[in-house]
Amino acid sequence: MNPPVIRGRGTADNPHNRFAATRSVAEDDGWYQEVPPTQTTEVRFEQAKTIIARNTSPDLPFDRSINPYRGCEHGCIYCYARPSHAYWDMSPGLDFETRLIAKSNAAEVLEQQLSKPGYVCAPINLGANTDPYQPIEREQRLSRQVLEVLLRYRHPVTIVTKGSLVLRDLDLLSELAERRLVRVMISLTTLDNELKRTLEPRAASPAARLRAIRVLREAEVPVGVLCSPIIPMINDCELERLLEAAKQAGAQSAAYMLLRLPREVAPLFEQWLHDHYPQRANHVLSLIRQSRGGELYDSRFGERMRGEGVFAELLAQRFAKAMRRMQFAGREALALDCSAFAPPGEQMRLF
Repeated sequence: MNPPVIRGRGTADNPHNRFAATRSVAEDDGWYQEVPPTQTTEVRFEQAKTIIARNTSPDLPFDRSINPYRGCEHGCIYCYARPSHAYWDMSPGLDFETRLIAKSNAAEVLEQQLSKPGYVCAPINLGANTDPYQPIEREQRLSRQVLEVLLRYRHPVTIVTKGSLVLRDLDLLSELAERRLVRVMISLTTLDNELKRTLEPRAASPAARLRAIRVLREAEVPVGVLCSPIIPMINDCELERLLEAAKQAGAQSAAYMLLRLPREVAPLFEQWLHDHYPQRANHVLSLIRQSRGGELYDSRFGERMRGEGVFAELLAQRFAKAMRRMQFAGREALALDCSAFAPPGEQMRLF
């Protein structure tokens, strides 16, 4: 039995938490429910011990990141971060969208970590796992507090978001930009509002994301577009149009990633496909497997972001051609300044 559709959520399913010792199974008791079910968002608070996460992935342009939240209310059905919710004894399905954890002391812990004598400055990415400007940021303001600390100590930061709420912090971003301390990437998946509604139910609309690019660029904040994920036979046909729309809005750089389906994301995405695109679901899954060595996911460094095979190679060629034609800048042209970093307590060490 498939779970009932929940309005405004990416999935109604709560697949088994792979670390749980027991498993619950829903059974149809015959009762008919006329009103579509809804699910409120629950926010828990955590006192984090550390806030800067490190990585050694050669696929990423940064080696450290900050995620003020666990889980993401945007509800993107394809989100590669969903499996991480199992570590907190929750499901990567509906729980990931509705049972969120806010690291309420994020700014304080960040300041402590930046104060450590051995800390070496390098750009921190804000939003590598979950979106720093998801809806609960409006009340919690944790991402803004993190930016305030980074600005105070002249620390460079990169931001990835599909939330138009980023414009609320334009004052901080403008000041960071004046010092070459910030670069923002707006994730743009589709220009189709109906596709966005089912694929990324609580994320900003395509028009709102393009407006965010436009406003950021007008404020002289370096901004680019991230076309991610590219899904075969769902939004791959939009690649050039996405880049063109972003370029017209003012995007200076661009990047893309092929759909990633690690662990529990694969069955959730398969169910979404059969629910919304039943006639082409098998074809989509076939193209994904052709790009992932016969599987739905390939975790190998160097392959997981781009894929392999004919479809992946064609996608890479299309992207490279569009980049040249639209004259997007490379990352090196938007390099950030690490030399101005002023660690907390540095002035006291002069005495």
